[in-house]
Amino acid sequence: MEANTRGTGRLPAAFLTPGSSSFMDFLAEHSPELIPGRRSLPEGLTIEAPHGTTIVSAVFDGGVVIAGDRRATMGNVIAQRDIEKVFPADEYSAVGIAGTAGLAVEMVRLFQLELEHYEKIEGTVLSFEGKANRLTTMIRGNLGMAMQGLAVVPLFAGYDQDLDRGRIFTYDVTGGRSEERGFAATGSGSVFARGSMKKLYREGLTSQQASMLVVQALYDAADDDSATGGPDLARKIFPIVSLITEDGFRRLSESEVSGIAHSITDKRLEHPNGPQAPLI
Repeated sequence: MEANTRGTGRLPAAFLTPGSSSFMDFLAEHSPELIPGRRSLPEGLTIEAPHGTTIVSAVFDGGVVIAGDRRATMGNVIAQRDIEKVFPADEYSAVGIAGTAGLAVEMVRLFQLELEHYEKIEGTVLSFEGKANRLTTMIRGNLGMAMQGLAVVPLFAGYDQDLDRGRIFTYDVTGGRSEERGFAATGSGSVFARGSMKKLYREGLTSQQASMLVVQALYDAADDDSATGGPDLARKIFPIVSLITEDGFRRLSESEVSGIAHSITDKRLEHPNGPQAPLI
């Protein structure tokens, strides 16, 4: 049995024992109950929990943009209007969450710790592929909860310093991942958001054009999916939009996103269905 070191100023032995560079492995060995996927629900229990919805991402010339709407739903009820769904994973990557909001936020925090722990132990940053693989393992570990209705399906995007370009990965509830070319979406409004981007996306976009594109896609998703929230001009609640380039992660300010949202809304007063792709 471990000695009680509380009040002595000494760290428990577990923190001083050499081991894996994976923080998840450390938790699994010393405090497995802290891993969301290790918890279980009573048989036959149904939980109504807030769910985050639509996340979109697009590659532009020099990086990648990732954005999320602000609505969380619980059944047919709007549970929260200003939830944040896009978080930096480290300096050059970000995670957008869809699915059970509480578990998703907890998973993101563990993922952030996982990357920070690796960097401290190994003295170097994990490769972009390595980061995507670590997230795969975490999602797969949550499969038991997903089978009970508490699924987490994130979107991972960032700037690959080895390849000097933006990259996007999507996942399913089993942890299966796919690298997306150009643009991607996940969540309940993803079908509509992806359809919007499919018609409007093109290679060589600037960061400003890509930011406009993802907000357009979220607007279109909100137009057809009740679980996705569009820009709320009255409450001044706008999508979270973040850019990741060779200079690192940067979240657009509220005034920047507000300008994009107002520009889109003003133009949709004349064309409610949004910009039209040119005919060939």
